[in-house]
Amino acid sequence: MEKLSSVLLVDDDSTNNFLNELLFKRLEVTDQLFTAEDGAQALDIIANTANPDEPALILLDVNMPGMGGIAFLEAYRQLPAVQHRATVIIMLTTTMDARDLSRLEELHIAGLVSKPLTKEKIDAILQLHFRRNLPAS
Repeated sequence: MEKLSSVLLVDDDSTNNFLNELLFKRLEVTDQLFTAEDGAQALDIIANTANPDEPALILLDVNMPGMGGIAFLEAYRQLPAVQHRATVIIMLTTTMDARDLSRLEELHIAGLVSKPLTKEKIDAILQLHFRRNLPAS
């Protein structure tokens, strides 16, 4: 499988980030994996990325202290279009408030995935948004 240029995991739970990082490394989805514990940290990572097409994929938690997922999306959409045109954003969630769901529709995310991430969920994201399949194990 052709690897993604980079993936950004945004979740305030360091255990989730650690486990998701291990999963992505084991599946060899990308050689560049970034993690952030809130939206502000994620924006800093994006601002310091030299390639405007990166990250290729952002997996974003909805509820985080500080800058949460929806506030991140609102700020992210204010960046120059060249900085986010090729990025696929998937929201990670355990539960969703109806107001959050309607706001997410307005912000044009690529989809919602329930936690925890699994090989099957990552494979589905890769197939749907990148036309790539994980190698059979």
